[in-house]
This record gives sequence, C-alpha cells and structure tokens, in this order.
Amino acid sequence: MGKPKFQVLHRIYTENSMSNEEKNRLLDTLNRKMADACTCELKKTATHAVPGIGSADARLLFIGEAPGKKEDETGEPFVGAAGKFLNEMLASISLNRSDIYITNVVKYRPPNNRDPLPEEVAACWPWLRAQVELINPEIIILLGRHALERFVPGKRISVEHGQAFRRTVPDLGTYVFFALYHPAAALYNGSMRETLLQDFQKIPKVLALLEKEKQGA
Repeated sequence: MGKPKFQVLHRIYTENSMSNEEKNRLLDTLNRKMADACTCELKKTATHAVPGIGSADARLLFIGEAPGKKEDETGEPFVGAAGKFLNEMLASISLNRSDIYITNVVKYRPPNNRDPLPEEVAACWPWLRAQVELINPEIIILLGRHALERFVPGKRISVEHGQAFRRTVPDLGTYVFFALYHPAAALYNGSMRETLLQDFQKIPKVLALLEKEKQGA
C-alpha cells in the first residue's frame, strides 16, 4: 500500500523551498482535508475539530492530550486556564503562540473530558503524523502522559519530564523530544507550577545545543 498523500508533505515542502506563507497555507489545507477524512468516533459528539494553531514553520511543536470544553467550543487548542499558563511559560522564554505550533494527540473532545481511548488516538494518528512531517520541528514538546505514551511508549512523565531525548518513531522518523507535565497539572497541584516553569527554562538551552550540533555536522 502506498503512503497517504499527506505523508509526503514535508518532502514536497523541502524540495520546493516554499515560503513560510505558502507552508502555512499548505498546513491549513491539510487540516481541512484531514477534518473531512478523519474516522475518529469522537467526531460524533464534538462540536468542532481542533486541528491546532500557530506557525507551520515553528521550531517547537507542542502536543497535548485532547481538546477540553472551551477548545471544543472555539476550535482552538489551549484556550482555557491551562492555555493561559502555557502563554505565561512561553513569555518566560520570550516566545508567544505565533512562534510555535500547538496541537493534541486527538483532535476532538472526549465526552466529559475523559481520557482518549487507544482507538481514538489511533484514528487521529494519520492527521498528527502529517502535521509533524509538514512542520518538521526541531523539538517536539510532549505535554503530559498521553502525548508521551503516543510517541515514546512505556515511559513515565514523572521520570521523563524536563528531559530531552532523540527517538525514532515507527512510521514517522527520528525527532528530538522534550517531555513536560501537562499545564493543566499546575491547576490542580500547586507544586507542579514551579516544576513546569523550571523545566520550561531548559527549552532554549536544548535549542542552542541543537544549533551547535547542526553547525558542527
């Protein structure tokens, strides 16, 4: 069986040297077509698909778990209290949402904000995979245990948080990952707030190391 047509988007982008504007248009097209084609059962109960938001040329791709109530209403990820905290953390390293891309493992809200089921994660995987391939970030930042489990099965967020590591993901390729607790964790556990803020400060250092590695290649 051949590759899905969106699986080759990154190759198309790099071979044709598209501008950032053109790449953003291509990502918008991908999200519209994937929203039509996605077979996730959560579509039946969700108000809106929540593809993601930000720059298609981002160095940092943030991936969370699933949309919540406000995200389902607006069609944008991380617009509630957790999103406000994420904005605060981005500002702490001199970034804002236009500098990054934010999405989730599943693109539709699970009923009552329950954990996404394995089959729902699997149904949304072609969409997420195509986004990763097109954006081709320098670092994929995994927000919480569900995102970590999707890309690095068997790892525990309580052990991996604040660490960068390079992994080869089947059917995707090799990327650098950085694990963080989900921002929502800080809303229910005050001690998590400081941990998240401290871990977040490591991100520019990882980018600098990758740049140094690139220059030495």
